[in-house]
Amino acid sequence: MRWNSRGFTLIELMIVVLVVAVLASIAVPSYRQYVLRSHRTEAKAALLNVAAAQEKFYLQNNTYTTALTAAPPAGLGIAATTSNGYYNIAIGGANAATFSVTATATGTQTEDTACASFTIDALGVKSAKNKGNSDNSAACWN
Repeated sequence: MRWNSRGFTLIELMIVVLVVAVLASIAVPSYRQYVLRSHRTEAKAALLNVAAAQEKFYLQNNTYTTALTAAPPAGLGIAATTSNGYYNIAIGGANAATFSVTATATGTQTEDTACASFTIDALGVKSAKNKGNSDNSAACWN
């Protein structure tokens, strides 16, 4: 006797679901890592912007400032978070001779364990730290 096949059996459907689940379990973490890496550019751009503003402030006042958010002429007038809010920006140790600016991951960006914070100083030296506070500059700034 011949069966007229119409539709799918439950076994066939379960095999398709299993294949889709395996593909998703591979693709989603890879995509998430890509997104985290792409957000790092926001921190780097913000730090370079603050460093340029510090140099401009230095030319006008013969000193660097610690006032990131204060409006000029007292400060730089730059927001303390990056444009999309993935990093907090802070100036540390600014004086007449030097400054250091740090971008620290916040919100969902804290999942980026490889590059948790970025730093640039008055000499243009760039560094980055991972979650364990170890230097990871080469991987993060490139």
